[in-house]
Amino acid sequence: MPKLTDFDYLLPKENIAQVPADPRDSSKLMVIDRNSKKISHKHFFDLAEILSDEYVLVRNNTKVIPARIYGSKESGGKVEVLLLKRESIGNQGEQWEVMSKPGLKLGQSVDFMNSSLTAQVKEIRGYTRLLEFNKQGEEFFDLLDQIGHTPIPPYITWGQGDEDKLREVYQTIYAKYQGSAAAPTAGLHFTDQLDEKLNKKGIQIEEVTLHVGLGTFLPVKTDEITDHEMHSEKYILSKDTADRLNKAKQDGKKILAVGTTTTRLLEACTDQNGNLIAGEAETSIFIFPPYKFKFVDSVITNFHLPKSTLLMMISAFVSQPNFDSNFVSFKDSLVGQGYQLAIDNNYRFYSFGDGMIIL
Repeated sequence: MPKLTDFDYLLPKENIAQVPADPRDSSKLMVIDRNSKKISHKHFFDLAEILSDEYVLVRNNTKVIPARIYGSKESGGKVEVLLLKRESIGNQGEQWEVMSKPGLKLGQSVDFMNSSLTAQVKEIRGYTRLLEFNKQGEEFFDLLDQIGHTPIPPYITWGQGDEDKLREVYQTIYAKYQGSAAAPTAGLHFTDQLDEKLNKKGIQIEEVTLHVGLGTFLPVKTDEITDHEMHSEKYILSKDTADRLNKAKQDGKKILAVGTTTTRLLEACTDQNGNLIAGEAETSIFIFPPYKFKFVDSVITNFHLPKSTLLMMISAFVSQPNFDSNFVSFKDSLVGQGYQLAIDNNYRFYSFGDGMIIL
């Protein structure tokens, strides 16, 4: 069984992207062909030329919310809250699983800055808390829009300090349903012009929803990766979409998942016969070598952090039983070779960075 240290690599800090490419589809795109074992360098705007109409693109249409909010405890002490997952409506209003800095105690109340929004701690769940707010629905999200901050990762220093601009660039052009604490970043490269090219090529595009939370971005801290607790994330797969994707698969088309979140949803919803089952639920699926992909044939992704669950998923794509090489370590894998080439060729890494497609 692989260990955490098997998924490490060294990345120079200057390779971490601080701003997105402009226009979005001008980012680099590394193409990894598993059949030929060749790695080539393109741009994201070349995607329509790279793909044939035998591919079906599946994208995650979740919408990032301004999930970082600041408040004060009854004692006057400041607190920072990161909204992770919408759970239900309580007696007073919205209930959300959150992380807080510092940690909040059971029963503690928080008043949020310059607003009528308040919350109380209903449960303690290890390093997360269940908060019940005093508002719900549209009123809650309106207040969040006014006082919240876009929850960009700590390795990005948003120099402009422009929250409105950040909300625009840290959001896919097809985002529809509010609920994510992080963007499905592989989708940030798409533009209306690129979509038009894909449509003209006859490439089918489908949408699913998985709200990104701790399951995607929580670091792995256990050397035995199977000891890592994968947190659940909410998803929605409509019956119409599942039916179209099942038909495409049966017709011999290739399912191309845009991003690791889309990949997780599709694999979590696939039954033993290889068919997608529609539904609205949660998944805590954890994919690492030697996982056998059941529905996804190819993936578009960004370049991920060392020792992350996302890197483990991508490693599974290029190792047995999905590829003719056994997994030994990330560095020795085909995708590990791609990462080193990316560093050597000044690719930009992480959330605002360049893309990769594994065919």
